[in-house]
Amino acid sequence: MIDAKQTEELIAAARDVQSRAYAPYSNFPVGAALLTDKGRIVTGCNVENASYGLTICAERNALTRCVAEDAGKPVALVVVGNTDDALTPCGACRQFILEFNPDMEVICIGLKKGERKDFTALGLLPGAFRSSDLDKAKS
Repeated sequence: MIDAKQTEELIAAARDVQSRAYAPYSNFPVGAALLTDKGRIVTGCNVENASYGLTICAERNALTRCVAEDAGKPVALVVVGNTDDALTPCGACRQFILEFNPDMEVICIGLKKGERKDFTALGLLPGAFRSSDLDKAKS
């Protein structure tokens, strides 16, 4: 579990990158910041597309950057949005997050009221399809 100082750093980084989101269609900017086992903070924001299915969410943006930058194993992720309730990742992002660390701490924040909810990646997606399921299909 990350400490309060690390959490505040992630929240600040997520809020900062949220301001750069490209959301002309939904007007729903989202920011994400993750902490790795190497102590790195990697951020991502949502990037929309006129062909909605090509839109990339902030969480997946941060995780793909983490891989590309060889930043380390993600251990915590903060997601922020301009919502009343804590903003939780969509289903596709939940599956994507789980791929990298089922025990990852996921902190979801709704900035309008400051509501916060904490999960693990596996807690967000119980009964998830995992790489071990692929091994079962081979036998």
